[in-house]
Amino acid sequence: MEFKEIDTIEELIEVVKKYIDSEEELDTIRKAYDFAKEVHKNDVRLSGEEYMHHPLNVAYILTDLYADSDTLAAALMHDTVHIGKANLSDIEKEFGKDISALVKGITKLNKLNLFTDSENQINYYKKIIIGLTEDVRIIIIKLAERVQNMRTLYVLPIESRKEKAKETIEILVPIAHRLGLSSIKSELEVNSLKYYKPNAFVSVEELLNNTEEERNNAVKEMQRKISELLLENNIKFEIKGRAKSIYSIYNKLQKGKKFSEIYDIYALRVIVDTESECYQVLGIIHSKFKPKTGRFKDYIANPKTNMYQSLHTTVFGYDGKLYEIQIRTHKMDEIAERGIASHWSYKEKGKKLQNSMEQKLQLFRSIMELNDDKVSAEEFVNTVKDEVLGDSIYVYTPKGDVFELPKGSTPIDFAYKVHTKIGETMVGALVNDTIVPLNSKLEDGDIIKINTNKNSTPSKEWLKYAKTSQAKNKIKAFFSKIDKNEAIEKGKETLDKEIRRRKMNMDDFYGRMDIVLKEIKIADENELYLGLGTGKYHPATVVGIVLKNDLSKEDFLLEKIIKNRENIIDVKNDILVDGIDEIKVTLANCCNPIKGDEIVGYISRGNGISVHNKDCHNIKDSEDRIVHVKWNNNITKKFKSIISVTGYKKDSILLDIISKSSPNEVVITKVNTINNYQNNIYELTIEVLDLEHLKKYMLDLKQNSDIIDVERVFL
Repeated sequence: MEFKEIDTIEELIEVVKKYIDSEEELDTIRKAYDFAKEVHKNDVRLSGEEYMHHPLNVAYILTDLYADSDTLAAALMHDTVHIGKANLSDIEKEFGKDISALVKGITKLNKLNLFTDSENQINYYKKIIIGLTEDVRIIIIKLAERVQNMRTLYVLPIESRKEKAKETIEILVPIAHRLGLSSIKSELEVNSLKYYKPNAFVSVEELLNNTEEERNNAVKEMQRKISELLLENNIKFEIKGRAKSIYSIYNKLQKGKKFSEIYDIYALRVIVDTESECYQVLGIIHSKFKPKTGRFKDYIANPKTNMYQSLHTTVFGYDGKLYEIQIRTHKMDEIAERGIASHWSYKEKGKKLQNSMEQKLQLFRSIMELNDDKVSAEEFVNTVKDEVLGDSIYVYTPKGDVFELPKGSTPIDFAYKVHTKIGETMVGALVNDTIVPLNSKLEDGDIIKINTNKNSTPSKEWLKYAKTSQAKNKIKAFFSKIDKNEAIEKGKETLDKEIRRRKMNMDDFYGRMDIVLKEIKIADENELYLGLGTGKYHPATVVGIVLKNDLSKEDFLLEKIIKNRENIIDVKNDILVDGIDEIKVTLANCCNPIKGDEIVGYISRGNGISVHNKDCHNIKDSEDRIVHVKWNNNITKKFKSIISVTGYKKDSILLDIISKSSPNEVVITKVNTINNYQNNIYELTIEVLDLEHLKKYMLDLKQNSDIIDVERVFL
């Protein structure tokens, strides 16, 4: 790959002058060069070059992105602390906080080695993301630095080359892609393949060399023919021909394509002044050259989320070969080559970034919020790999707005990507005009409509289905905002109810509250009530603390169960309990378990054993009183359950709900209808034989195209 490098600060300044005319800012760049040159005066590169050749050309690479003067100054000094042992406080004193912060950021990144051990791997990912969230320019300097380093990677030992190339292709290339830095991405890809998989590189290179002269002649001839067409139609244009990169060809060959099936080996780009001329040029080219079916893409009407816009078409051209032609305006071409960086104004400092950049960087901020939740190191790294470095899909709203999501995302991720309020009030989703479950995986090009209800709220179940850290963080945030006073009041009520149920003296119990607080190790009563209200503590457990010195019949029962764990007695009850043949067993009203559910038993004081769904939030912190129970396979009775049906405002829906109950052996005992401006929600109390019958009934209801969602309700 050919590239141009410079040798003097004067050459750099000449290029910078094309877009920076402030003498003060140009002086800052010169001053940074002089500072770095003094620091590096005794340093030599492994390639044998004077050390300043490296930072000078890192800055030169950044001029292609129209980097501001602070970024260029930081690029010139980026190794002065790490390699040259300069002092950051001296840099801040001489150049100010903005430039010093950039140098500090790149220094922190360069001190880390990705492949030494797992702990450093995790730190590397974190530092990369922190760099993006603090100031994207830190990462762009890092990318430019890697571009320049990869040009002389041959000086390193073979294993070191492979290590550095692997790091580049797995981490830095995807980030360059996410930021839309096309030229940087392309050079990093080719050089990474060259050193990481040299045999593959040579194989592709040989394929290209065998046809190089033919390719060059074909592209030139096709350029000539298109130029003649556009001149005849009085179109002002610029046209370029290019060879597909070795890395891109390698990628397609890896995916099973034959070399002869790669249609954009021959590629041209036509650049015009206006958007309307793009479509005009497309029509002119198609009138002369037959387009290949299925190869047209309109990224002008539907831009990618990295702001890329262009028309893509593949036509049968000169000598019967296929040519990919991209048509775009000069501004579109600038964005395609420079991505986010093309929106820099060199007068914008640090934190003042463009809205488009802010939206792009929100992904990285969401991942750092996930890290704040103290997730495991493995989960953090996997999230970075999935959301930053993994494959993406592009999906659309019905109005044609495009959103980028990680592969494997669901309608939940899409809803929260559009707007937090959309996510929080979502009741259902249509993908390509078809109702789908909220855990459905979206595909590239899907059109998604989210149905909302202003009275609806998120479900904790969504955390299992959400792919993106943004959606997960928003769902967690919603539940953390549950009104504290309401939870405290609810907790106090549940405790009072339990005290009354035990026929205890209220004043006597609260007079011994210090015993409870000491046992649970919390500060005050409000914290206890909050824990009760949010399900952290169970009221029976709290009351039991006061009574724990009395050997109750329930303690005796628990002891007996533990001793007879292996002895399961077959009885005629609905529920079979380990080691016990005569005991009161009740089904919990909070989760209404039905035959077929995974269940556990909870030993309650004075009320035998209460049976709950295994995941019921009311017994999650009660391991000391949990016993093994199972359904009696011989029972044929019906069980109470509650389901919620959301549908459009049509009278026929309720009739359908009722008519489908009988064939499924479901009895509807109560219907509560909630009306709003868009949908109706029917809360049904039903009696059903088992989980299999319930699932079938819910599935039958979902077949009605006017029904948006059907969910089982747990209180």
